[in-house]
Amino acid sequence: MTIAGWAAFDFSALAPVRMVWAYLMPNQIHAIGPVMSHKTSTVTPKASNDAPGTGVPSDGVSFGQIFLIFLRLGLTSFGGPVAHISYFREEFVRRRQWLSDARYADLVALCQFVPGPASSQVGMGIGMALGGVRGSLVAWLGFTMPSAIVLAILGMAFVHVDLAAMDDVIRGLKLVAVGVVAHALVGMARTLCPDVRRAVLAIGAAIIMIVSDTLLAQFGVILGGMIVGFVLLRGVVPSDPHDTPKAHSAKGAVLALGVFFALLAVFPMIAQFDPTGLFAVIDGFYRSGALVFGGGHVVLPLLETAVVAPGWVDPETFLAGYGATQAVPGPIFTFAAYLGAVLHTGSGVGNAGWWISSLTACVTLVAIFLPAWLLVIGLLPFWDRVRHVNAMRAGLLGVNAAVVGLLAAVLYDPIWTGAIHNVVDVIFVAVAFAVLQWRLVPVWALVGIGAAGGYVVGLL
Repeated sequence: MTIAGWAAFDFSALAPVRMVWAYLMPNQIHAIGPVMSHKTSTVTPKASNDAPGTGVPSDGVSFGQIFLIFLRLGLTSFGGPVAHISYFREEFVRRRQWLSDARYADLVALCQFVPGPASSQVGMGIGMALGGVRGSLVAWLGFTMPSAIVLAILGMAFVHVDLAAMDDVIRGLKLVAVGVVAHALVGMARTLCPDVRRAVLAIGAAIIMIVSDTLLAQFGVILGGMIVGFVLLRGVVPSDPHDTPKAHSAKGAVLALGVFFALLAVFPMIAQFDPTGLFAVIDGFYRSGALVFGGGHVVLPLLETAVVAPGWVDPETFLAGYGATQAVPGPIFTFAAYLGAVLHTGSGVGNAGWWISSLTACVTLVAIFLPAWLLVIGLLPFWDRVRHVNAMRAGLLGVNAAVVGLLAAVLYDPIWTGAIHNVVDVIFVAVAFAVLQWRLVPVWALVGIGAAGGYVVGLL
């Protein structure tokens, strides 16, 4: 192009490209000039210095912007739920100053209080603060989609490709999974069971679950933990200095909570009359997402009850997939996409082709995240009242201690009993644990090393 041609070129045509670049690479924004709004030709304003933490652009944040930001986070957020929450704070509180620290702390506190994947719920809450209910959905889609797609494809490969030659690789992934869960258990025990009463509660919960590994026992352990917290832990409830922001529509919140509880009752009833077994699958994943306190690794016992106990997924495939989940960014709950893709014929919907596996992966993914979304929408307007009730917060401390016991039980059976067969396996797990404890390599790298190590050991 000639100099005259460059002079006549309409650079406003590059505005969409510059906008995408700005939201995918925010640190490079000044290198390409001001970002032009996709709605108007005016420059999108930066956060206001007069109101730090509340500098949302004057024309609002578009759904496209929300999606692109969370898509980048979904592609790069390794390290589990705690790391995800740190990434969110860096992005929305420090870098963009769209939320204040106090408001963000309120949102994190809510998501720690309710069942479900805490980091995903924080992301939904941020999306809701920026774009309402639809913003929460867009945020969830961007953050969840990358890892869900990868794990669904992996699950379909496990089902539709002969992977007998990869038994040693799968063995390595299973052993890494043992180390990951053990490391998570130790970290959670230190944080959630810092005194004798909560330690005893966790040990008791683990014993109950090892002796009677049923869904009813899980209900009883969680409920018992809450009761113990009400009675014995009120004196150790930490102070809460933050104020909660203005609530959203109470009418919509009541509707969301009504749907949340209604589906817990409706899905099992429909499953009784569904010959395909699809609603039994939906019920299992919805119930897992609705009843898991602590998120992340704690969902393992619920998912194991939902898919391994009925024979839909064998223990080896379950553990191999969980090990692979550690190698991808984003929420651990995207493990549901993998499980949906590997469902066996016992569910009535598995092994019927690639498109059926794709469909069940989407269904299980939505089913496990749906209760988390309904709770965020339903509880945000009432959080100010709930969070300051000392008895409720004490009950949550008891529940958190109980879920440590749940995780300990699932670490023993089926994870340890299904993966450890000799001294070499024990050494492998000990090395994985040490690598995680001393942070020698990232988790995703450890998974790759574990898979390669399993393959090499198989050749010996």
